[in-house]
Parts: sequence; C-alpha cells; structure tokens
Amino acid sequence: MLMPGFLRYDFMQNAFIATTLIALMGSLVGYFVVLRRQAFGSHALSNIGFAGAAGASLIGAEPMLGLLVFVLGAALLMAWTGRHVGERDISVGMILMFSLGLGALFVNLYSANANAAIGILFGSVFGIDASQIRWITITSLVVLAGLVALFRPLRFASLNPDAARARGIPVSLIDTLFLLLLGAASAIAVPVIGALLSFAIFIGPASAAQAWSGRVGMGLALTALLALGEAMGGLILSYYANLPASSCIAGLSFGIYALSRLTRVASRRCVAG
Repeated sequence: MLMPGFLRYDFMQNAFIATTLIALMGSLVGYFVVLRRQAFGSHALSNIGFAGAAGASLIGAEPMLGLLVFVLGAALLMAWTGRHVGERDISVGMILMFSLGLGALFVNLYSANANAAIGILFGSVFGIDASQIRWITITSLVVLAGLVALFRPLRFASLNPDAARARGIPVSLIDTLFLLLLGAASAIAVPVIGALLSFAIFIGPASAAQAWSGRVGMGLALTALLALGEAMGGLILSYYANLPASSCIAGLSFGIYALSRLTRVASRRCVAG
C-alpha cells in the first residue's frame, strides 16, 4: 500500500498536512490573483519575505516574524500605489527591488544567520514541525474565512470594478483587504514551498482552471483540485525519486498549465474550423 508507507514517518505526515492546507488556501486566493491580474504582485510579496527574514536575523529576532511584518507592510503599500494594472506593476516592481536590496544588505551585514533567510527562498517542506503546522492551520483558516467573507464583493470588484464602484461597493477597501489576505497566505506558504516557487501553488492551478472554465464557482473547485493533485503528486515524486519537493510541485504545476494552454488553443481551432 502506498499511503501507509508515507504515514510511518512523522516528517512525511507533517509535509502532507502542511502542503494540503497551503494548496487549498493558496490556490483559492490565487484564483482571484489571476482573475484580478495581480500575478506579479503575488510573486513580489513572496520574494519580499526574504528581506524581512534577513532583517529579523540581523537583530536576533525570529525570521518568520520579520517575514510576516515585511510581507504585510508591502501588501499595504501595493494597495495604495495605483488603481490601474500598469501603474500598479511599476510600483510593485520598485517595492520588490528595494526589498531585495535590503535583504542583500542585511545578509551582508550579518552572514552568520544568512542560511535562515536564504532558506526562505527555497522552502523546506520536509522540515516542517508540529509548531509550524499549528501556525499554518491557524493562518489558513483565517485567510479562508476572510475570503469567504469578502467573496461576493470581491468577485464583483474583480470581474467589473467600474460597475462595482457604481453600485457603491468600496473597491479600494476590497483591494486592500484582499492584498492583506494574499500577504498572509504568502507569508505562511513561503517557508514551506519557498519564495521562488510560490507560483506553483498561487498561480499555476488557477491559470489552468480559468483556461478550462469561465465560471467562478467551477473555476474555484477545479483550482483547488488541481492544486491538491500537484502538491500531493509532487510530494510522492519527491519521496521516491529523491528530488526537491518544491521542484517536483513546480514541474507538475507547469505541466498542467502547459496542457491547459494547448487544449484551449486546440478547442479554439476546432470551433474556428
């Protein structure tokens, strides 16, 4: 039997629990990230955590705390730096550039704890302990609860922000609250799957799902299923092939995304033909 073999090891149990929670939370938040065309912002928030972790190491604080403070602060800055996609992307790029520069400075000033900060870039899914599981569980539940509470106005503001404003929906407030949810999701996911590969969960499944379904409800369900499949499949492949788990998850995510693009192009050609 396949699963009992995994369950003999505590580190595999923790990895499966953490990855399942992050796959569900991250992919559902990621669906709206893709819908709102904020993929660059999501990528930036994940990488900004590196500077926070390095800064916390410099002053002797917990790297995870520094990561959380920097990511949530950056999320607020992004919410206040432009309404249009082009304007916002420039601001996000500048915030990312400044944060990575700070991270490099912090590591240079105090290299003794640099490994803790650099580990943020790549994650350590098989190094998750019971304490981290608790934090991942609490944060995931809070983020999902926030997503449920914002669902109706967030869906409307994401699909048609001008109409949402005309209906009296506080679009700017919705944008800010959503970015805070994204920041919290990124902060808790990065130590597990890594900043550089967070796209595998936050963007890949949602992009594939939206290529296959234009309905929000169906798209969310498909996104969650794809994310769980990629996460579990990546862990199994990593375990048996002795490869980095994040790389396996990212490879599966890219493969499914590529398949979604190919099938969409093929379906368009069939319709046109």
